[in-house]
Amino acid sequence: MTGPATGPATGPVGRSVPRRFRVLVNPVSGGGGAPRAVAQVVPLLEAAGAPVVVVPTRSAEHARDEVAAACAADEVVVAAGGDGMLASVAGPVVDAGGTLGIVPSGRGNDFARMLGLVGTRAEPPAVARTLLEAEPEAVDVIRVQGARHGDERVVLGSLYAGVDSLASELVDGARRLPAVLQYPYAAVRALLTYRPGEVVVTVDGVEHRHRAYTVVVANSGYYGKGMRIAPAADLRDGLLDVVVLPAGSRWGMVRRLPRVYDGTHVDLPEVVVLRGAEVRVEAGRPGEEGPVAYGDGELLGPLPRTARVAPGGLRVLVGAPADGTFD
Repeated sequence: MTGPATGPATGPVGRSVPRRFRVLVNPVSGGGGAPRAVAQVVPLLEAAGAPVVVVPTRSAEHARDEVAAACAADEVVVAAGGDGMLASVAGPVVDAGGTLGIVPSGRGNDFARMLGLVGTRAEPPAVARTLLEAEPEAVDVIRVQGARHGDERVVLGSLYAGVDSLASELVDGARRLPAVLQYPYAAVRALLTYRPGEVVVTVDGVEHRHRAYTVVVANSGYYGKGMRIAPAADLRDGLLDVVVLPAGSRWGMVRRLPRVYDGTHVDLPEVVVLRGAEVRVEAGRPGEEGPVAYGDGELLGPLPRTARVAPGGLRVLVGAPADGTFD
């Protein structure tokens, strides 16, 4: 993509021509937080002279169509929402060679966290500066292939199968809980009820067998609203980090759960950490129904799944000058 969507753009009259934006917003993301964030960011973009189209998405298919239209019109695709919203637009943006901007406003925001777009950088003026001024950066993505031909998805953060698949399902059913409690509640309940099974993890052709609570194939270090599941993961190294949490005492797993938030769980001798460019995860016994796989909080389907890193597959607006201001 060339032109305003990728070149410098700062907006005030007399400076370079501003970018054009198509903001795709999930109307229910973050309990309505996404529309509120968009209502604060868009006026700042428009005040800087940037043309903006705001589109509430109705479905994943609708989002894909809007991404295609945006890229054809040389617009930056801006995803307003959480990891689920990013999951619905990332693949189409990658396939179209577009540029992605983010308004972090969901429950998890884990990919935005990995990019450093949380905290003060998630405030509307900082978000607008990033969208207007940041140069696109190339980051890795994961292409996940299912058992059927053509069953492929782009995943930004991580593919996982096991107890965290159950936790993702529980999070979706815990919306009545305060947002701060939804992920911890789901994690603990899943650990207390999930029955671990045998899995085969093949990393760059080398097979590993484990009886495991979960297998996480990570491009990003974070999942589950700030859990640092793969602390060594790097979005720009062309590799995937694989973390296997082996079966063990349920209460022992619950007691160690806080260590996942700071990443020190990988220091435990029983935790297995592997790295590679291609990872296949499948049930341990032929014909056995293994856990379903999720990617970035979205259901992918049953195992087996093969994850391949696509180095530099996505261009995303990440950084902006620290001294940028809006008058």
